[in-house]
Amino acid sequence: MLFSSYQLLLNDPAAFVRLTVLVVVALLVAVTVHEFSHALVATRLGDNTARSLGRLSLNPLRHLDPSGTMMLLIAGFGWGKPVPVNHRHLSRGAIGVTMVAAAGPLSNLALAFLVAIPIKLGLLGLSSPTLGRANFVMTGGLREGLTDIAAMLILFNILLAVFNLIPLAPLDGSKVLGGLLPRQLAYSYERFQRFGPVVLLTVVLADVVFNLGILLGFIGPIVSGLLSAATGF
Repeated sequence: MLFSSYQLLLNDPAAFVRLTVLVVVALLVAVTVHEFSHALVATRLGDNTARSLGRLSLNPLRHLDPSGTMMLLIAGFGWGKPVPVNHRHLSRGAIGVTMVAAAGPLSNLALAFLVAIPIKLGLLGLSSPTLGRANFVMTGGLREGLTDIAAMLILFNILLAVFNLIPLAPLDGSKVLGGLLPRQLAYSYERFQRFGPVVLLTVVLADVVFNLGILLGFIGPIVSGLLSAATGF
C-alpha cells in the first residue's frame, strides 16, 4: 500500500504523511476487530485461553504482529498476532475450530459492509476512482475526508478478510478448511501446512519486489466483487 505510493512521497510529502496516518488507522481498526472476534468466539465456545492472556480486548497493541503489520503497511496484505486457542476446550470440536478461525474474516466483512452504509445511502460521495486509487490524500472538506476514511476502512477490512481466507498457514483459511475436512484428510492437510508460512512469505515478497501480481491475480476478483457489493461501485 505505502510501498506503491513512493512517488507521492517525492511529489507531496505532506499528502504522504496524511496517507500514512489514514492507512495506520484503518489497519489498527481492521486487525483489532479481526483478532478480538477470534478471541470472543473462542471464549463463547468454552476456551478461556485468549481471555486469560488479555486478547479479549479492543486494545490494538494486544493484537499487532510485527511482520504481519509491516506487510500490511507495505503491501496491503498481512495478519495480526495469532489468538491462542486450546482446541480441546472448544465445545464443538473440529467445527468449533472452523468457527473460531472464520470469526476474524467474517467480522472484517461485516464491518466493511457496515461502514459502507452511508455510501449506499448517498450520505458520502464515493467514486470508483476514489476507491481504487492508492494515494488517498484527504485534501477536500469534511465530507471528502470522511469519504476517504470510510473508503480506506472498507478496503482494508475486505483485503484482510479475503487474504486471511487463503488456505495456507498461518492464515485463518488453513484452519477453516482443516476443520471441515474428514479426519484422515485433515491430518495430511495439517502436515502440508508446515510449509505454509514459507510459501506465503515467498509469494508476498516476490509480489512486492518483482511486482508479479500473483496474490492480486488470485484474490483481486474476489476483493473487487465484495467492494462492489458493499459500495455499489
